[in-house]
Amino acid sequence: MVVQGTPTTPTAAPAYETTTQTIAKELLAKTQERQGWLGQIRDRIQLHDQLLGFAMANPGLRVQLFRLIDCLPALSDKTEIARHMDDYLGQDIVELPAPLKALLNFTQPDSVPGHLAATTFSATVATLAKKYIAGETIDQVFKSLKHLEKQNLTFTLDLLGEAVVTETEAEDYLNRYLLLMEQLATRFPTQPVSPERSRRGHLPNAQVSVKLTAFYSQFDPLDPIGTQTKVSERVRKLLRKAGELGIAVHFDMEQYVYKDLTLAILKDVLMEDEFRQRSDIGMTQQAYLRDSYQDLKEIIQWVAERGTPLTVRLVKGAYWDQEMIKAIQHGWAPPVYRHKVSTDANFERMTQLLLENHQVVYAAIGSHNVRSQAHAMAIADALQIPKRCIELQVLYGMADKLAVALAKRDYRVRVYCPYGKLIPGMAYLIRRLLENTANTSFLRQRLDATPTEDLLAKPTFADVDVQPADPVPVEQFANAPDTDYAQRLARQTAQQALTQVRNQLGQTHWSWVNGQYLPTEILVPSVNPSNPVEIVGQIGLLDTNQADMAVAAAKAAVTSWRHTPAAERIACLHRAGELMAARRAELVAWIVLEVGKPLREADAEVSEAIDFCHYYADEMERLEQGKAVDLPGETNRYRYFPRGIALVISPWNFPLAIATGMTVAALVTGNCTLLKPAENSAIIAAKLAEILIAAGFPPGVFQLLFAKGSTVGAHLVQHPDIHLIAFTGSREVGCRIYADAAQLKPGQHHLKRVIAEMGGKNAIIVDSSADLDQAVQGVVQSAFGYSGQKCSACSRVIVLETIYETFVQRLVEATHSLNVGAADYPDTKVGPVIDAASQQRIQEFIEIGKKEGSLALSIEPPNTGYFIGPTIFTQVSANAQIAQQEIFGPVVAVISAKTFAAALAIANNTDYALTGGLYSRTPAHIEQAQSTFEVGNLYINRGITGAIVARQPFGGFKLSGVGSKAGGADYLLQFMEPRVVTENIQRQGFAPIDGFD
Repeated sequence: MVVQGTPTTPTAAPAYETTTQTIAKELLAKTQERQGWLGQIRDRIQLHDQLLGFAMANPGLRVQLFRLIDCLPALSDKTEIARHMDDYLGQDIVELPAPLKALLNFTQPDSVPGHLAATTFSATVATLAKKYIAGETIDQVFKSLKHLEKQNLTFTLDLLGEAVVTETEAEDYLNRYLLLMEQLATRFPTQPVSPERSRRGHLPNAQVSVKLTAFYSQFDPLDPIGTQTKVSERVRKLLRKAGELGIAVHFDMEQYVYKDLTLAILKDVLMEDEFRQRSDIGMTQQAYLRDSYQDLKEIIQWVAERGTPLTVRLVKGAYWDQEMIKAIQHGWAPPVYRHKVSTDANFERMTQLLLENHQVVYAAIGSHNVRSQAHAMAIADALQIPKRCIELQVLYGMADKLAVALAKRDYRVRVYCPYGKLIPGMAYLIRRLLENTANTSFLRQRLDATPTEDLLAKPTFADVDVQPADPVPVEQFANAPDTDYAQRLARQTAQQALTQVRNQLGQTHWSWVNGQYLPTEILVPSVNPSNPVEIVGQIGLLDTNQADMAVAAAKAAVTSWRHTPAAERIACLHRAGELMAARRAELVAWIVLEVGKPLREADAEVSEAIDFCHYYADEMERLEQGKAVDLPGETNRYRYFPRGIALVISPWNFPLAIATGMTVAALVTGNCTLLKPAENSAIIAAKLAEILIAAGFPPGVFQLLFAKGSTVGAHLVQHPDIHLIAFTGSREVGCRIYADAAQLKPGQHHLKRVIAEMGGKNAIIVDSSADLDQAVQGVVQSAFGYSGQKCSACSRVIVLETIYETFVQRLVEATHSLNVGAADYPDTKVGPVIDAASQQRIQEFIEIGKKEGSLALSIEPPNTGYFIGPTIFTQVSANAQIAQQEIFGPVVAVISAKTFAAALAIANNTDYALTGGLYSRTPAHIEQAQSTFEVGNLYINRGITGAIVARQPFGGFKLSGVGSKAGGADYLLQFMEPRVVTENIQRQGFAPIDGFD
């Protein structure tokens, strides 16, 4: 079919409302529940028919009940199910209705009553799942589809199992659809067009719905070309088979981050000559997205240019909670409307746009809201739209009576039918339960007997949703938002910055001493670890005499800086943060090129550096107030004063964030500060120095020293005029600094304060109740992000033996799917290690690992650059070297544990206590880990890297370091000395006494 006509703009105020109300009231009447007394008795007896009512009546029960249902498929036996029932539903926040109280009336999970309760609950949830999932086997599905056919309804099938984390799973997803289409073609062959079907327009008898992200495990908007190439290849294969078999294909829309890339892929493929004439294909639009109306206009224009119509399925959207949470956590403006009524209003606006362009594009209106469907029918009737150009859709089990009523009005009605096992289907089931029980849900409001006039009222946009979207305000410290690389402009800016920075490579950078750059004789190169022949820049190294000059300059400036008002120091920090934000893309590019950190992680580091500036400025403002404890006749003032001269020794792995955090903490507290960065990240430190100088820190107050750590760095640590040393680096160097700083030198009249963060041997425990999709993804990111070169990185995974083999298989496949390459490549997930020495040291550990465990995976790295492919060892003893020593590279040991208590013991059995993780859906185990997992930062059901300033102050204990947590409320206290001033304010026995006459 060739498109007739051109896109049209909706009329300003069409007279659709009266007809909408009439149709909606008729549909309401036809879909009213009319149960006889036997049906009412059945619903009161059967627990699955009561669960949603219980959840709607009690918000506390709703949360816990759905969490219990979520973890149910992972529980291996009746005792575990009973234990989790008690854990989730036995909490004080849960007000249990009588049937659930009776179900929980057992004292021991392994007792007969406990097992009976587990059996009853499991059966209840299985029955509930069957309400929303068309079947677990193909025979069950075909039985459901035949039932729909008898009701004059058609269908689209969706294979459950949304989290594709490996390329094996992505290939399997495609193959399952190819098989499903063959089965559908056999059971639902193309038939002659009956008079009934003729009125509604002929379409293939069968349709499948697919998700593009499931076609490629590394689907990433930051890599649009690579993603598009991989996904398009599989889409073509699917469409070819569908065309051969006469099966229609519809492409679902998922989270907002994937939207633009999903549309770009579909538009490109469907414009190819092979597929341009196909009209049995569809795509989806979500009305809760603020930019969906504009997207729809662009799709209509594109379809007109394409020349052949296709279907646009209009839905309201299923990921609202996720989108809001993600936006709030990242400090982004939410992409969705804040209020449900605005989504409804936009849905009707988009419905009108679709239907008034029916000559260009087919419409599929997906909703369980009677008014939304009535509105579509009112427009279709008014415009006399051919039945081929519109269909109405509902979800399986969500609006059965509505579907039948719509079909009786002579519309094609398609039921969206999920198909698959309960475990991969659990996420889908939870979304349906949330939708059914949400206060704003049409189905919920109807059950609550909302007045008809309110139920069918014309929706209008809420005021906040008419205005441009802003980030949701938060009460705590507002962190700098990371760049959203789903936005095309952000990706373009990043690439432009990389180009601009590359044009600046090879320059010479000098130390900044006493307000001027100091040329030196010795020059050393800093190279790009992705391509070591590319010199990022040259740095001039100071000798000890020149370093002493810097100390002398600091000593001369220390008095004036000490007495500089805190407000001026605070202002300097805020200016530094603003300058960093203005130079974000450039700083990201320097990090990518000098230390080989992939773009997205480099961007997060810049956010952290900005946060340190603003957070420590805010904290200094608070601490400057001191504390007053006054009594009649006496005042007591607790105040903080600078220590003197601070030496900051920063690492290469977070060359901007950690250097910034330690440096500005020392500066804002009134200390003159010497920054000595690692030599292989010195150019980034030079950029930091430019920012601090521009922010207004005076000569002698801030100084940048390029120097060898083993000589000049050691000399400065022992210098008698240094008061404080802030260090982040290896355990070996940190312990040496700690010992050297303790030695009292001639002329030294103080004890030096040492703040040291010295790494970790971090473990993630994967419990038997864990969500394995979530656990695998979290471990992969925590272990191999920035090639494992984070002090917080995961290097041990401790897995309960009941799921060990399953987890290892998926971990290996997911890791094998990672792209290893240069840090500036958009598809890179694992970049290089920092230098040749690190590369050799890690290779030596790998050889040790081959003797201590079984090599499950070793990815061949690129030949150019300092690369180590991700490496996984299994069957590793908890006491093996690779399970005890910090490797600082992409090497992971996977250890088996018989019990959760044993897993905790293994996790705690190292010299370190920095970060740790737990993936579990067992409340008792989560509570136990919080009190007994010996780490400074414990992360539950998420990755263990990427601590955020103020929200997750970072630091550990044991041999992981000494000092308070960076980015926390007590971090600045280490850089100051507290003093108390007590004054007797009595004069001749007189002093004012508040509250007395």
